[in-house]
Amino acid sequence: MKTYQVNPDGYYGEFGGAYIPEILHQCVENLRNAYLEVLDSPDFREEFARLLRDYVGRPSPLYPARRLSAKYGCKIYLKREDLNHTGAHKINNAIGQVLLARHMGKTRIIAETGAGQHGVATATVCALMNMECVVYMGKTDVERQRVNVEKMKMLGATVRPVTSGNMTLKDATNEAIRDWCCHPEDTYYVIGSTVGPHPYPDMVARLQSVISEEIRKQLLEHEGRDYPDYLMACVGGGSNAAGTIYHYIDDERVKIVLAEAGGKGVETGQTAATIQAGRLGIIHGSKTLVMQDADGQIIEPYSISAGLDYPGIGPMHANLSRQRRATVLAINDDEAIRAAYELTLLEGIIPALESAHALGALAKLHFRPEDIVVLTVSGRGDKDMETYLANQPHPHRP
Repeated sequence: MKTYQVNPDGYYGEFGGAYIPEILHQCVENLRNAYLEVLDSPDFREEFARLLRDYVGRPSPLYPARRLSAKYGCKIYLKREDLNHTGAHKINNAIGQVLLARHMGKTRIIAETGAGQHGVATATVCALMNMECVVYMGKTDVERQRVNVEKMKMLGATVRPVTSGNMTLKDATNEAIRDWCCHPEDTYYVIGSTVGPHPYPDMVARLQSVISEEIRKQLLEHEGRDYPDYLMACVGGGSNAAGTIYHYIDDERVKIVLAEAGGKGVETGQTAATIQAGRLGIIHGSKTLVMQDADGQIIEPYSISAGLDYPGIGPMHANLSRQRRATVLAINDDEAIRAAYELTLLEGIIPALESAHALGALAKLHFRPEDIVVLTVSGRGDKDMETYLANQPHPHRP
C-alpha cells in the first residue's frame, strides 16, 4: 500500500534525510537508534500518557463551532490545542522529547523558539523534570513575544537572544545547532517542529499524533464516524499539522488543507510561503523546500506571525504538497488578522496568530452542507494581543 509516512532511510519521497556536520553524526545516530525503541517501550508510553492526561489536560476538546459552521455552510469542529497547559500543542512534543532525553542519560536541554510557545513548553517540562534548560530566540522575536520570554525565565530557563540574520526562528535554530556541536555528550536538542535531520521530523510527528488519535475517537462520538471530509491546520515547520493528519495521512477519503504564511503576498517577496516560493535545498540538516536566491543563499522570510516565519518546511509537508496529497494555501497577514477577529466574535475564542492562518483558509474553500471539517486551533492568542490591537480590521461584527 502507498504510504506518505517516512521510509526507513528517513525520507518522505525525495525530502528529508540527515545532512549534518560530522561532529553531530554520532548524536543523531544515537537518537535514530534509540527513539523508536524508547517511544514504544511500556515505561515511556505509560509516563507520557499520564503526563498528557494529568499535567497537560488532555484530551483537548473537539468543539462543534456552530456559528462558524453557519457562516461557511458546513460542519466545523475545532480541535482545541489552545486549551492545553502552556496554551499550545507544543507541550505534547516537549514532554515526549525531554522524557526521551532522560532515558538517554542527557542532563542538559537546549531548544530554539520563534513565537516562544515551544520555548515555554520546553522550559515548563525542564522545570517539572529538574533539567537545565537553554532556549535560543531571535532578538526580533524576543521583542515581539516579551511575555513568553519572561515566562521562560520564571520557569528557570536561560534565554539567549540571537542577533544574526533577521534575528528570528531560522537564526535561533542556527545558534542551537552550534551549541549542540559544542556539547554533544551531555546535551539533548529538543527541536520544536517537524524539521531538522532524521529522526526529528518523524519523532515530532509521532509525539504530536495524539491530536489525530483523539480526533478519531471524538468524531466517532460526535458523528458516528471516525474521519472528517477535511482536515485543516497552519504550517510553518509543521508539527501541529503533522499531529492533526498523522492517523489520516494515507486515508484518501480525507482532504488535507494546510495554510502557510503568505506575509504581505507571495508576489511581494515579503512572505514565508515556502511551498509556493521555495525550491529544493538543504536547511538545518534536512533536504526540503527552502526559500533561497539563485546562489542558494537563504531568503529571509517575513510573516506577522512569529511562529510561521521559517524559510523551510517540514519534509513531510513538502512531500504531501509535491504528491498533491495536501492542498497548501498561502494566507496573507491581513487575511489571518480578519479570521482571528471573526473567530473571536463568532465563537468567543481568541486564537494564536499561527492558527488564524488556518482559519483564514476557510474563505478560500467551497464546502457542501454535509461536509465535516476539523480545524486545529494550535494555540491561544494571549501572546499576540499587541499585534492584534495594532492591526485591527475595520470594525464590523461578522
